[in-house]
Amino acid sequence: MLPENLLVLERGWLSSNNIVFLEGEQAALIDSGYVTQAQQTVALLEHALAGRRLTRLLNTHSHSDHIGGNAAVSAAFGCQVIVPHGIDATIAEWDEEALLLSPLGQSATRFRHDATIAAGDESELGGLNWRAIAVPGHDMDALAFHNPERRILISGDALWRNGFGVIFSEILGHPEGAGGLKAARETLDVLARLPVELVIPGHGAPFIEVDDAFERAYRRLAAFEQDIDLLAWHALKVILAFALLERRQLPRADLPDFLAGLSFCQSVNTRYLNLSNQALAQRLVRDLIRVGTLRDEQGVLVAL
Repeated sequence: MLPENLLVLERGWLSSNNIVFLEGEQAALIDSGYVTQAQQTVALLEHALAGRRLTRLLNTHSHSDHIGGNAAVSAAFGCQVIVPHGIDATIAEWDEEALLLSPLGQSATRFRHDATIAAGDESELGGLNWRAIAVPGHDMDALAFHNPERRILISGDALWRNGFGVIFSEILGHPEGAGGLKAARETLDVLARLPVELVIPGHGAPFIEVDDAFERAYRRLAAFEQDIDLLAWHALKVILAFALLERRQLPRADLPDFLAGLSFCQSVNTRYLNLSNQALAQRLVRDLIRVGTLRDEQGVLVAL
């Protein structure tokens, strides 16, 4: 169901998907993946572009797995970098705390943006007209892109086949973050009213089971609304899984100290769980091994 001039480079969970729009001798891109895979991103794009000139790179939001390749892509192709309005000052100042880089123990190479895009703006990408839609929740300044003619939604991390991205602001205790769950519900309501037959998510394959995806997302959101501790625990598991995907492996004995070095984990643990770092590490490993995200190989935790 994808238009011929739209390519989805599905990357997994460490790097977001790269969405390529072919425009004659030119091309545009949405999201650039994680910094440690930046050279892979450039190589994949070179193959996908097949000699075309990449002119624009747009970001759905500012998390590391979506902007981490911006600097490398911009350097390799000389493209314009366009970020959502609302995060431009944070990016220009390179506030690693606000970008959730230092709190989560994640990385990104600093880059310069050339322009911003805001909710309601329309852009022609790949010969189709796309409207930017505000999708706060996972990231309060995030955007999705919708094409009503082909009924396609590029959802970023606001809607996946089986849920959505972690609602960080709700559990960090920041005054400006209050209402993250409410914003996520409003986002789902807005997206559910759109004419959509195909969703291209930030992670995972494009899918047509749109109604089922919304049902799963609403069900997960309701569970978090009823039990904020459940959201906190989910967030901690996601952050550890991401960290191990980046590092590939970590001695199990080193995990308590690793968690102690992540301010996000310490803040969430203090607010909701109040476990020792040793107990927190044991519980996280137990749950992630049980769901098949990690494996313990003779005392070394390996990401799967």
